[in-house]
Amino acid sequence: MQTEQLKLHDIKPLVPIEDYSFYYFLAVSVIVVVLLAGAFYLLLRWLKHRKKENLRKRHLEILRSIDLRKDPKKAAYMLTKYGATFKDDDARHKEMYENMLQKLEKYKYRKTVEPFDEETISIIELYRDICDV
Repeated sequence: MQTEQLKLHDIKPLVPIEDYSFYYFLAVSVIVVVLLAGAFYLLLRWLKHRKKENLRKRHLEILRSIDLRKDPKKAAYMLTKYGATFKDDDARHKEMYENMLQKLEKYKYRKTVEPFDEETISIIELYRDICDV
């Protein structure tokens, strides 16, 4: 039991060391999170505001630009194709589209066709007027 009486002078007690690594880690983490949030915000803003091609708008422009007097056969096919975009908007559109298709039947699937009659032109114009984006 001599160790109790013996004093050791060369072993010193633990000394507290100032360690700032946790604060450095916290600061770097906050900076990274802020940068990622900013990049995510800019990406969302870019995705929201980029120029998207609106199919309905383009089809409406084509539908309204069809020349009814020049080539009735081509116009009938184009009216059928681009008018179908708007037929499912509501019951009135569907009914008008079906009515227009019935009138256009005699201008399709033939080698030569005569110009549109006034009744067909009025139905086409009415359908083009009710279509909107």
